[in-house]
Amino acid sequence: MRTTDIVRSATRNAFRSKLRTTLTVLSLFVGAFTLTLTTALGAGVSDYVTKQVSSLSTGDVLLVSPAASTDTTEGPNEYDPNGRQQSSQANPLGAGTLLNDDDLAAIAAIDGVDRVDPIRQVSVDWIAAPGSDDPAKFELSVNPTSSIGRSDLAAGEQLDQQADEAQLILPEDYLDALGFASADEAIGQSVELGYTAADRTEQVAEATIVGVARASLLASGAGANQQLTAEIADAQAVPGQPDAYAIAVAYLTGSGADGAVTDADVTVVKAGLADADLAGQTVEDQLGVIQTVINGIIGVLTAFSIVALVAASFGIVNTLLMSVQERTREIGLMKAMGMSNGRVFGLFSLEAVVIGFLGAGLGALAAIGLGSAISSVAAAGPLADLPGLTLLLFDPVSVAVVILVIMLVAFLSGVLPARRAARQDPIESLRYE
Repeated sequence: MRTTDIVRSATRNAFRSKLRTTLTVLSLFVGAFTLTLTTALGAGVSDYVTKQVSSLSTGDVLLVSPAASTDTTEGPNEYDPNGRQQSSQANPLGAGTLLNDDDLAAIAAIDGVDRVDPIRQVSVDWIAAPGSDDPAKFELSVNPTSSIGRSDLAAGEQLDQQADEAQLILPEDYLDALGFASADEAIGQSVELGYTAADRTEQVAEATIVGVARASLLASGAGANQQLTAEIADAQAVPGQPDAYAIAVAYLTGSGADGAVTDADVTVVKAGLADADLAGQTVEDQLGVIQTVINGIIGVLTAFSIVALVAASFGIVNTLLMSVQERTREIGLMKAMGMSNGRVFGLFSLEAVVIGFLGAGLGALAAIGLGSAISSVAAAGPLADLPGLTLLLFDPVSVAVVILVIMLVAFLSGVLPARRAARQDPIESLRYE
């Protein structure tokens, strides 16, 4: 029997018991459907995070904070008037300890650090477009870490941290509220920012819009350059209180081509920070935490898919064992006519592969159809404010890998029944009733 004849025969024999084969295909369908969706979810989220990293990160900065304390001694620490202060709010990178001027000097002295800028938290009450005695005012928050990277701009340019002019990057959803017809129209316009000073008086700062930022999962609020931040922070500073900062931004010098900062440069600076009892993180490090959580969720969903495939593999074994038993005389006749053990093994193995291909192919197609519809609805609804996010991204290579893996599982499940068929004695098989 030629190879093409074996393939045709295996395809035909797979459906001798239509009900039994259909149920086995459906069990594989569930596994393939779930696995394809989870793979697409992981690809979609990873693609979005990668895009955000490339748009938000300049690659040459580290967020620096005091290293997390590992002190295991009992009782409180002795007060040091020249030591670090404790924050009343949680520190994003540390344990509530604030940096002081000595820390800034230590950071600046590390090889590979170009300059250090402390991040000063400011509180803005409202934003309004000038030109009216009683303008409409809207709440606004300023992203304190807007100096560490770039905004995902819809129009305009990035903040100039060295400029003497107060600059603002406006979130895109403020355009209509402030009376701007488009993002391009807002560029170069002035806005007023109202805030409360340390003496509880209301103050107003004026800033120029240099960019309009799209919404992002990884950055929120308006962006402000050092000039604008310093103006508000100085007014909100409590007289007599020593300077302390939750985070500082260390700008690095690079040793790569054209002065690019390399991974080795970052590693060297991080080691220097550790020696000074400080810790540094890049934007990529912070996003890595997000990615780890996402991968954990996807891993749990993938585990359910694997459980479904394991259950389906037992179904394949059962289907083929019953097929071997029902076709005992047929197997004996084929072997009596000269069909080798290898050909018999191949015939039944191919039946398992055919079942695996059908279940995997149908499951993948159903997942692509339903997933594409879900992505379209989500992009137009709940995720409309996150441009560039494709919730379920179906990569042809990933889909093909899912199908091939399930076909391999089906083949391995069919090995035992196929071996049993191949080892049957033709004389005994022909006598089987």
